[in-house]
Amino acid sequence: MKIFLCGQRTFGKEVCRALLAAGHEIVGVAPAPPQKRKDKLHGFAAVQGLPLVTDCKSLVSSFIPDGTELIVAAHSHWLISGQCLSRARYGGIGFHPSLLPRHRGKDAVRWAVHMGDYVSGGTVYRLTDKTDGGDILRQELVWIQPGWSYHDLWAAIFPVGVRLLVETVRDLENGTAQGTEQDERCATWEPSW
Repeated sequence: MKIFLCGQRTFGKEVCRALLAAGHEIVGVAPAPPQKRKDKLHGFAAVQGLPLVTDCKSLVSSFIPDGTELIVAAHSHWLISGQCLSRARYGGIGFHPSLLPRHRGKDAVRWAVHMGDYVSGGTVYRLTDKTDGGDILRQELVWIQPGWSYHDLWAAIFPVGVRLLVETVRDLENGTAQGTEQDERCATWEPSW
């Protein structure tokens, strides 16, 4: 599948690596907006010779190449508009480190630990104009062990997220992806930490 990847840091890099290993073509990479140092996904994509979208303050539809089949958000904080999504045959999917619809927002892992949750997990969902609000395509539970910090929880969720994204791409490619609407009655939104 021809994938445009939006992401950052180690998670974005490992998702990129896993998608390439699964035989997918990365047609573009939009790492985090440039800071003082280059992002890990940016460095990995550059070494792999993948087309990079850099030096911009927003992601616009013209950055999505013709023939893109799917946009994948892997620890991405870009606003991926409906215009961008319409450029990809299957739209877009994203990973969120919580059991959506619980803990929507940027700091789901921190809030799960802070609020004393016993369980968390990861969710792959369809990207829509509603932040973290699209149909759930895959979800997996992760138990939160007593005494864990948010770093411990993220370390447990991280590999789940990489695997779930790769599995969801396979499902979309095979035509077997099934979406479940999020139950808004159970939704929570936590602010940035």
